[in-house]
Amino acid sequence: METQTRTSGADTATLGLGSVLVGSLPAALMTDEAPDRYTVEAVFTRRPERDEITEILASETRARLAKAGYSTVELTISDRRLEIANTNLEELRDGLGGVLADRLAEISEGVRAKQDAAAARFREAAAGEQDRAASVAALAESVTFPTSADGVPGSGSASDQRSAATDDRARIDDWTDEGGQGR
Repeated sequence: METQTRTSGADTATLGLGSVLVGSLPAALMTDEAPDRYTVEAVFTRRPERDEITEILASETRARLAKAGYSTVELTISDRRLEIANTNLEELRDGLGGVLADRLAEISEGVRAKQDAAAARFREAAAGEQDRAASVAALAESVTFPTSADGVPGSGSASDQRSAATDDRARIDDWTDEGGQGR
C-alpha cells in the first residue's frame, strides 16, 4: 500500500519568524509621541499548521514568556503573521525575539514528531491489514468443494480430517486475533 507524506522543504522546515512587517508599526515611532509598547507583526517563515497554531496560542507559551520576563506580551496569529502585542522593537531585538524563535522551533519539532509517530502507526496498521487480507485470501483459496467420489480430504481418514480442521482453526484464530471477526 502506498501512502503519501509531505516531504517538500517548505512543509518540513522548522517554523520561524522571518522579518518584522514595517508597515504595521505605529507611524509615531522614534518621535516624542511614540508609544512605549505596541503590537509588532512578524512574518512566519512558512504558513503554520493547525497544531502549531494551537501550541503557539496555548498557556505553555504564555508561561514560557512570563518565565523569561515577558509577562505582558500577548500573541495572536493572523494568516502568516505573528502579532506580538504589548512589546516594542527594542525588546524584540534584545531578547524576546530569541525566546519566540526558540519556542517556535520547539513547537515545530514537537508537532513534526507527533505527525511522524502517527504516520508510522498508520503504516504499521496498513501493513497489518494487508497481511490480514492476504491471510484471508489464502484461507479462501484453500477451500475446496470436492464430492465424496473425488477421494479427497473430506472422504479421508478421521485423522486427516482432524488435521485439516486444526489447520483451518489455526488460520481462523489468526484472522480473529487480527480483528477480522468484527467485519
